[in-house]
Amino acid sequence: MGTRRALFWLALKTGVLTVLTLGIYRFWMKTRLRRWYWSAIRPGGHPLEYVGDPIEKLLGFLFAVVILAFYIGIVNLLLMFASFALFQGNFAAYAISLIGVIPIWFYAQYRARRYVLARTRWRGLRFGLEPGAWGYAGRALMHWVITLLTLGLLWPRMTFWLEKYKTDRTFYGCARMHQNGKWTMLYPAMMPFFGAAALGAAGVAGIYLGNIPLGTGICIIAGFVAIYGLAFYRVRTLQLLTNHKTINGVGLTITPSPFRVLLIYVLGTLLACAVVFVPLMLLGVLLLLIQSADLLAEMDLEDVIAPIAGTGRYAIIAASALLYFTVFLLWSAITNAFITFPIIRHYFASLTLAPPDGVISIRQRPRDEFAEAEGFADALDVGASL
Repeated sequence: MGTRRALFWLALKTGVLTVLTLGIYRFWMKTRLRRWYWSAIRPGGHPLEYVGDPIEKLLGFLFAVVILAFYIGIVNLLLMFASFALFQGNFAAYAISLIGVIPIWFYAQYRARRYVLARTRWRGLRFGLEPGAWGYAGRALMHWVITLLTLGLLWPRMTFWLEKYKTDRTFYGCARMHQNGKWTMLYPAMMPFFGAAALGAAGVAGIYLGNIPLGTGICIIAGFVAIYGLAFYRVRTLQLLTNHKTINGVGLTITPSPFRVLLIYVLGTLLACAVVFVPLMLLGVLLLLIQSADLLAEMDLEDVIAPIAGTGRYAIIAASALLYFTVFLLWSAITNAFITFPIIRHYFASLTLAPPDGVISIRQRPRDEFAEAEGFADALDVGASL
């Protein structure tokens, strides 16, 4: 795989170009980052290829914005009128509008996955995903309702069936992928959550019985166990689901470590926070200076702010904008180099295919065309990640 340094400078450079072009270059930035990541991933010693076109993404985004603008403008106007007419307020309109966006959000997720797979190749063969975005959105809504009504006890059921819906419609070349196994096999991944729930109940009981310090301490421990449980669940379910996938008789195996993934997240986040701390503090000082110079004067900081204030208000605003974008650019570059990259490397370092020769007989599939590419995912901020 590649190096952190190369990825850091690529993410920083493309981020600067995105800012200078007022966001237009983001489609080229995403394409270049994906090409870097894909080329660094080499299952069986053969690198992946990403052949997506940034122009496709830009046109798809504009198309999606037009559709969503119609929805927000016309549908919300009708909802607002009905809400005031029936309930003498706008709360109902906002609630229904939010609920109405949820299926579009799931639809955008599936469409983005379909586009990325269609523009990904391995050994010269395309991946693909059958149409079914609205079917996925309906199933996602149903499973989320069931999961919430059961207080999360059927979360593994939702995870399995949504993944099976996507996997069973996935192709590599002319070969269809299959998700085997049962949803109950994911329950062991819930064990840390059950432990956190038990500790939380014990902590609440301790507080109720009057031992507040002990009860509070147990609740804090339960919170840390729950955080680890979230990482454990995501990593372990990914492992179990991947290990039960087959394509053309080839089985996939992956053995990531939940603790290592969580450690990468924590250390990477701490490093990003440390790097952006200084520009963030300077930004806070400048914003405070812009908003309330009188307050700083009352704090006896006239000598400190005098040289800055003398440069003029517009110069301070320009410096604030520069620091603002610097924070986000550094954060994006560091999280790419020290969180996303190490985690992807950790996952794919353990990926094996058995028997590896089973993919040799697979033939090419036709190229999938997309009218809106990842437009809805970008417009709803579901496709901002890799």
